Amino acid sequence: MILRSAPALIAVAALSAFALTTFAQPPKEWGIHDMNRPQPKVIEPGTASTADQPGRPPSDAIVLFDGKDLSRWRADKDAGPAGWKVENGYMEVVKGAGGIHTEQGFGDVQLHIEWRTPTPAHGEGQERGNSGVFLMGRYEVQVLDSYRNRTYADGQAAAIYGQFPPLVNASRAPGEWQEYDIVFHRPRFDRVGKLVSPARMTVFHNRVLVQDDVELVGATAHGRRAIYSAHPDRLPLLLQDHGKPVRYRNIWMRELPER
Repeated sequence: MILRSAPALIAVAALSAFALTTFAQPPKEWGIHDMNRPQPKVIEPGTASTADQPGRPPSDAIVLFDGKDLSRWRADKDAGPAGWKVENGYMEVVKGAGGIHTEQGFGDVQLHIEWRTPTPAHGEGQERGNSGVFLMGRYEVQVLDSYRNRTYADGQAAAIYGQFPPLVNASRAPGEWQEYDIVFHRPRFDRVGKLVSPARMTVFHNRVLVQDDVELVGATAHGRRAIYSAHPDRLPLLLQDHGKPVRYRNIWMRELPER
């Protein structure tokens, strides 16, 4: 335990109060309730999905998959055409085809994605309906059939793989469509590649908060500690081929203003 003198404690308290006051203030160029302050952009918010029908994305969203084709996606292994199956409004992992990634790169985003694991369920633990959603191709939110299926906590559905278990298990039964709504803020690096601020992520699984603005400790990895390595500010979204016929539908993103 470190003992501090009274003047030192007062100085620390004053500095903390100053920081809180500073960051709590609205931008000084606008007065409180100033009618001249610019109004937020008006958008159509879209509609919620049902068990049988995907919802309509917000009007300002970038639609990455609308159930028709994979024109916005490429094969991850060679950047050729994406080799997954498309039918009945969904895409399905084709075993051995490899992961697929978006042609477009992204930084800070809101991501909506819906997924469905095979029914009847096969296997146990990590062998049941395994796939993954990789922000910037590096930071994974696990996809898994975690309905009455025990595995390691930081590898179940809605875990930030190898780092943070979800706050609760909000999984639906296999064969039912599930939803992730993810808010992701990319890591920041300085000019020489040193980490300035880590990536942060908030995740809702089936509209339940399961990751609450967590601070990632690095790129997700299997069986080893995560670390950061410098990378571009914008990178593609990647979906994983883990050999299971997981289905995806209704994938869209909204790019967020840089902090």
